[in-house]
This record gives sequence, C-alpha cells and structure tokens, in this order.
Amino acid sequence: MTDSSSDVPLPSTPHSGLPRADVVLPCLDEAAALPWVLDRIPDGWRAIVVDNGSTDGSAELARSLGATVVTEGRRGFGAACHAGLLAAEAEFVCFCDCDGSLDPALLAGFVRWIADGECDLLLGRRRPEGRGAWPPHARAGNLALARMLRRRTGLRLHDLGPLRAARRSELLALDLTDRRSGYPLQMVIRASDAGLRVTESDVPYRPRTGRSKVTGTWRGTWQAVRDMRGVLREPSADRAPGRAARAEAGAAR
Repeated sequence: MTDSSSDVPLPSTPHSGLPRADVVLPCLDEAAALPWVLDRIPDGWRAIVVDNGSTDGSAELARSLGATVVTEGRRGFGAACHAGLLAAEAEFVCFCDCDGSLDPALLAGFVRWIADGECDLLLGRRRPEGRGAWPPHARAGNLALARMLRRRTGLRLHDLGPLRAARRSELLALDLTDRRSGYPLQMVIRASDAGLRVTESDVPYRPRTGRSKVTGTWRGTWQAVRDMRGVLREPSADRAPGRAARAEAGAAR
C-alpha cells in the first residue's frame, strides 16, 4: 500500500484518449444541485444517479438531464454507493456527492492518474472554500477517523473524502459489505489490506446546496463516526495482493 498526498493534475475537462468512466452519485433530495453536478460530468462519461428515497423529484430530474437513474430502496449512504457500483460497467468507477460541494469534472484527472499506473484508489482531500463549507464538528469527526485509520492500516491520509476513483474490478473484489456511513472507510481499509496503492490529492470543497443529511448536525456526524468505528473493528482480511490482480487484468486486456 501507498499513503501519500500527491500533486495530481486535475483538468476541468478530459484529455483526448481519457478512459471511459462511470460516476456514481448517491442522491437523497438533491434536485437543487443536480443540474450543476450533472453538467460537470466529463464528456463521454456516464452519470449514475442512485436515488435513495428522494421526495423532491430528484430521480425524474436526473433522468430528464440524461443520467442513468438507479433506485435503491434500502436507506444508507453505503447502500446507494454500492448499488451504483453494481450498476457501473466502465473500467473505472468514480464516486462524488450529489450536493454541489465537490466538482465531478476533477475526476478526469483522478482517472488519468490511475490509468497511468500512479495509484489504484485516489481520494480527494477536501480543502474548504467559503464560509460553512465544512462545519467544525464534521472536521473533528473526520480527523478522529483519519487517526484511527492510520493506527489500523498505516495509511497517512488526512481525509476520507467522498470524491474518489478506482478500477471497477478492484472495487468489486473488495467485497464491500457496509451499507451505512462506514462504506467509504471500509473501501479504504480493504483496499489497503489488498495491497492496493491508496493516495489522496487536494480538491476544493464548497458549501453544499441544501442541508446535509449526515454532517450537517452533531447527531449525524457522530452516527457516521459510530458506523465507521464498527468498520475499524473488523479483522484484517487476507486478500489477494493488488499488484498480482492488476497484472492478471492487464494480461487479459
């Protein structure tokens, strides 16, 4: 495993020859942010909006704007993310919040970095811009989890941000099981256990459109921390080395 903050090039539009990717967008009442978010998906990529019980017409709006819409009836961030992963078909799969706080156009640089062999799982380290982008209690919870992650895996990451990218085959091989707020953390832990190279790169983090369902309150933040602590208590899994899996996948291509 690798754990570092990298200066990853983050173009606003994909370069010629950029591999195809699917972008998973977990969604719960995000109609106000959806037009901007979907407009920022790199050209030629597919947006997979996973509706997790919206009542504001998010699913219908996303469909009208050209997104693939998947309905996930089981509530939970992990449930929505995993439904999107299972629906994805491209070699590379990206994840992004659907609230306008993160720019999915930056994922073009993420995928390029992975395709060039620089890393296997790339996370966006959030750098807040604007008042209220990242409430103090949410930052405190994230910092605590980063420290616990370091003790568990040795990864020296600063953030468990939702903007991320990896190869679909490698994500599926992790056999992720958490369907709540622990899903992003479980992905990182199991990737590390599998020998995948995990790194992060700074990305701007703006005030979201609408109210957060998780980190907008102390209760939501600490519920997420509790979910993630449960993931941290899971025993280390004996998984196939990531490099061997990549070599096999390369031979198949």
